[in-house]
Amino acid sequence: MSRQIVSVVGGKEAAAAGTYTSLNPARTGEVVARVGLADAGTFAAACRTAKEAQREWARVPAPVRGRVIASIGRLVEANAERLARLVTEEIGKPYAEALGEVREIVDTCDFFLGEGRRLYGQTVPSEMPDKNLFTFRNPIGVAAVVTAGNFPVAVPSWYLVPALLCGNAVVWKPAEYAAASAEAMFRLFTAAGLPDGVLNIVFADGAGTFDGLELALGEGTVHKVGFTGSSEVGRKVGELAGRHLQSACLELGGKNPMVIMPDAELDLAVEGALFSGFGTAGQRCTSLGTVIVHESVHDGFVERFARALNAAAIGDPAGDVLAGPLLDQKFADRYEEYLTWLQPHHQVVSGNVGRITKDNPRGGFDGGEGLYYHPVIVDGIQPGDRLFLEETFGPIVGVTSFATLDEAIELANLPGYGLSSSIYTTNAKHAFRFREGISAGMVSVNNSTSGAEAHLPFGGNGKSGNGSRQSGMWVLDQFTRWQSMNWDHSGKLQKAQMDVAEIEPDLDFRLP
Repeated sequence: MSRQIVSVVGGKEAAAAGTYTSLNPARTGEVVARVGLADAGTFAAACRTAKEAQREWARVPAPVRGRVIASIGRLVEANAERLARLVTEEIGKPYAEALGEVREIVDTCDFFLGEGRRLYGQTVPSEMPDKNLFTFRNPIGVAAVVTAGNFPVAVPSWYLVPALLCGNAVVWKPAEYAAASAEAMFRLFTAAGLPDGVLNIVFADGAGTFDGLELALGEGTVHKVGFTGSSEVGRKVGELAGRHLQSACLELGGKNPMVIMPDAELDLAVEGALFSGFGTAGQRCTSLGTVIVHESVHDGFVERFARALNAAAIGDPAGDVLAGPLLDQKFADRYEEYLTWLQPHHQVVSGNVGRITKDNPRGGFDGGEGLYYHPVIVDGIQPGDRLFLEETFGPIVGVTSFATLDEAIELANLPGYGLSSSIYTTNAKHAFRFREGISAGMVSVNNSTSGAEAHLPFGGNGKSGNGSRQSGMWVLDQFTRWQSMNWDHSGKLQKAQMDVAEIEPDLDFRLP
């Protein structure tokens, strides 16, 4: 029986203006949830509610807020298998990956529960006597958070956990096609004792969300915007926030390169390319885009890569598979468009292309009638190709070759994204030269482009984001604002840069 889901604002269910049907992409005839969609007015109202609730939540001592975060972690841990199975059911993510995604919420909570006791400011020396200087971290107010559905619970936790810990209220708009997973996560968070209105969940389509966000920014009820999604939409969100002099935390798409040096361990590189290119059916922002392989090992790598992919299990995400279906019909439609970018100079080295059907089979496939597509390796990619320059959200990986490391770095940076990157080498000099030259916010050496740990900064540059970072202590700068205070107890007005005592040196002194 499918779930009935609506927005929750201030602890109360909100009226819906429309309906969205969330389907199981592995069995598209199976309804997971019927989702009541809110309009722009409801989104704006949620931000007003959050603003009112935030005042009291900010007065709760930060260590106590940290204990709430600890409770969230324990609740998620206790419900991990159920939440992971819901993620698998709703977006087709293989269960092992879904369980790892849920574990990431727990890891994030485990990290931040202690930050409630470490929201440190500083005592700063003054240039004048009888005067003290201090700095404090203050909550920003209300954060409006909009997240994608490829990581329907882990990525939202990167926003929600630190935002709540720092004393902010949140209005969260998850992806409609992952509504059931989001609603379950919301229930776990509120069960930890969050006061009504501190965390609100609003289900809405893109247009309603954008219009509602514009209303809220105009009313002054949103003080931070968090967005995870495409670079195209991220630009619009960033522009909207900027017009209202508010900052946005943008985590956008990627065209993530993997460089294979001639001294690389090829079997290890293949393992990394397989996971980062085709895990989650290539639908991660950190998924491998292009393998840039040295010309001396090109043929050996491609042969191994194609063989490994053809042996990999694709099918029912409840089983032990590399990849399941695409997330939703709209992503399947978009992926089919990417396949039209194949050119005569390209060579598909992985077999069949397109949707897996009886007429277009894949050996060992056990997925049934879902949104399943053949994973594709395309050799012969050139720097001017759309397949080289643009993000392809789905199970397709390009391969090109290079002669020198400088050339490889130039190729890796050429698309203009800057999220994740990888190099396979046994030479430390190559690893550090690559790190120095690559524009990506994240670099892996002898590891895949995917797989962030919860206590490292996560984020990208260029088309991949605006330089903001999530995870670890670095995200605290997204959800707090620094306040400085000076306290003069001299009993007189001391003017900075004017009433400063100076000790005169004898700069003409020379040793005899």
